[in-house]
Amino acid sequence: MRGIDNRVYYLLDPGNRVEYINDNGVGNTLNGYHTIVRRLIMDSLRYWVQYMHVDGFRFDLASVLSRGEDNQPIKDLPILWDIDSDPVLAGTRIIAEARDTAGLYQVGSFIGDRWSVWNGCYRDTVRRFVKSDVGMVRDLADAVSGSFKEFAQLDHDPMRSINFITAHDGFTLNDVVSYNDKHNQANGEHNLDGSDQNNSWNCGAEGPTDDLQGETLRMQQVCNFFTILLLSQGRPMFLLGDEVRRTQQGNNNAYSQDNEISWFEWNQVEAQRGLLRFVRGLLKFRQISGLFRDRSYWFEHAGTDIIWHGVRLGQPDWGENSHCLAFELVHPEIEKHLYVLMSAYCEPLEFELPNMGNGSRWARLVDTSKPAPEDFCDPVELLPDGIRSFPVQARAAVVLVEQRFNNNNQAV
Repeated sequence: MRGIDNRVYYLLDPGNRVEYINDNGVGNTLNGYHTIVRRLIMDSLRYWVQYMHVDGFRFDLASVLSRGEDNQPIKDLPILWDIDSDPVLAGTRIIAEARDTAGLYQVGSFIGDRWSVWNGCYRDTVRRFVKSDVGMVRDLADAVSGSFKEFAQLDHDPMRSINFITAHDGFTLNDVVSYNDKHNQANGEHNLDGSDQNNSWNCGAEGPTDDLQGETLRMQQVCNFFTILLLSQGRPMFLLGDEVRRTQQGNNNAYSQDNEISWFEWNQVEAQRGLLRFVRGLLKFRQISGLFRDRSYWFEHAGTDIIWHGVRLGQPDWGENSHCLAFELVHPEIEKHLYVLMSAYCEPLEFELPNMGNGSRWARLVDTSKPAPEDFCDPVELLPDGIRSFPVQARAAVVLVEQRFNNNNQAV
């Protein structure tokens, strides 16, 4: 497309000026540095907000917009700052998938003060920990506490990290725990499309299975993923249908499938009512808990304190062969106290519990090894007074909360 001044609104290949650059994988790449293109983008966004009442935008392959007219990355491309600072867009959510198909990757360096970023490193870390890959405990600790290693900017809100396990691209959560490999034959590309790096584990059988033990483990793993995701610092995101184990039959590139592969199966809502209850309970807990409202990282002085543990208090195992981690969140001002125990080990482990002050006891909120509705306790289940340790079953997560009592021994 050319204007009357003959300036190009798409990026052209410098080596062959009759060819367009395709950094987005689906066609011509807009020249975000061009004045007319910038106006077109901003006018469109403002219209959608003012007249269509859109409350947020997710920019697919947003790093495309950080390239200049020579297709090289520019540190402070004006269009990205325009979106970040525009007063009409000030009340909206702006989310970037901070990469493009030409190899640009800006998850930890995307510009702006308001931009949130899809955190692919979080996804990969949590998937690999839950399926028991070695050497993941230290990375998991960083992931659940805001991914500071990735962003490395204390002046930025840790909520800029969009934590996710699944998205519209790739496996559904059910398929992450049901398939080792992609099964994209229905796409007609000889199973060559879609990513080969899924960090998934089928729990012993590829695809659907009648094995009760395998199905029980899969449900437990799904609950493990939701527990970690919804109790991490950052903004959680999950794929519609994951809360009722929607499947794409192992297809990790189902955009072209307008059929049962990609449709939502409404019967699953009733069939998976136990999992749906579990997810709703965790969402409600996160929403009402002051521990997840911090605008500073948990390890900073202001706000919530985080303390790392292993099976022994104050002794997290950061070793290559470690498969467990526990962390304690304490916020003295709002009197909230949480203890999260995560194990991807193949056998049960006994975790020591932090000492409680007078008038307090630990209570169980979550134990993913238990069947519904025992997996999420509402109300919480008090542990015996004076208990010093808690057994975490193989490949399970447990969440304990402090329950306080008044002088009349009534819960407060």
